[in-house]
Amino acid sequence: MTTDVDRRMLEALICPQTHATLRYDAAAQELISDSAHLAYPIRNGIPVMLVDEARKID
Repeated sequence: MTTDVDRRMLEALICPQTHATLRYDAAAQELISDSAHLAYPIRNGIPVMLVDEARKID
């Protein structure tokens, strides 16, 4: 299932942990915080901006 994500909304979001900008990974449906090394999931077109729900990345 593919959902359209409003890119303008994504550009307004920041990492809740570091307050840095996020990078959108369309293939993985995640917002990436390079500074926090976290990937926030996008579920059904809605970004889940909770540190507890984020996946740790290298």
